[in-house]
Amino acid sequence: MEIYQLRTFLAVARLGHLTRAAEQLHLTQPAVSKQIKALEQEVGVLLFERQPTGMVLTSEGRALFPLAERTLFDAMELLNHARVLRGEVAGDVVIGTVIDPDTLRLGSFLGALLAYFPKVQARLQHGISGWVLERVRAGDIDGGFYIGQVLDPDVSSFSMRTLQYVVVAPPEWSERMQQADWAAVAAMPWIGTPAHSSQHRLVRTMFAERGLSVTPVIEADQEASMVSLVRTGVGLATMRQDLAIEAQLRGEVFIWPDTVQDCPLSFIFKNTRRDDVLVAACRKALAEVWPSEGHSV
Repeated sequence: MEIYQLRTFLAVARLGHLTRAAEQLHLTQPAVSKQIKALEQEVGVLLFERQPTGMVLTSEGRALFPLAERTLFDAMELLNHARVLRGEVAGDVVIGTVIDPDTLRLGSFLGALLAYFPKVQARLQHGISGWVLERVRAGDIDGGFYIGQVLDPDVSSFSMRTLQYVVVAPPEWSERMQQADWAAVAAMPWIGTPAHSSQHRLVRTMFAERGLSVTPVIEADQEASMVSLVRTGVGLATMRQDLAIEAQLRGEVFIWPDTVQDCPLSFIFKNTRRDDVLVAACRKALAEVWPSEGHSV
């Protein structure tokens, strides 16, 4: 039984589709099918049922899934330990990113990573915080940047800094906003964000704490788009304070006074990967870039 066969089995099981698994593994679909067939022949049971909607685990496949996860983890631990014994850390590390590179100090982080570990190849995948958390939990990426409180008991974090968010409105609403209370602001039109985004959670939480909720009139997933929508009078939004101040100086938004909301920025990884050499390499590089702010929890 080969490591790559186990990795392929787990990818197909999680994604439920050969094509999507092939894309994630950077293989062709026939290669994925061949590996699954070879694994089924070796273990002597059918692992998947081929259905029009995709690949569904058989009862035998469901029973073997957690064992495959554990076996792959143990095999990777063995290989990683062997690398340490040889005095080298090498391999591909897949990192999820969010927001803009400057806020993450992404360039400095990658520079430190490659300086300490020149045989490590970093690959970046960009998304929103909820997407990063899902991919970390599924084992599809090694770690990633995350905005918000990390509440998942299976996920650890390396704290980097605290971001501040404020409520912004169209500039022509300034007089109206200065007189508004939380209930009035909740009743105004809002620009929503994707359900798994940090801003969605932030808005939902800060209004829920006051027994209120908002109703978005449109959804946007990038801060540049949100600035444009606020500027043209579509509605309110939350925005990072540094970006909001710049936008207000340009006359594009009005910041609702006294509404700063703190939101932690961290690097997250699965608890079971804490001692993985590639995750440890990322943590060492992060500690170099965030020497006073960063710490693991």
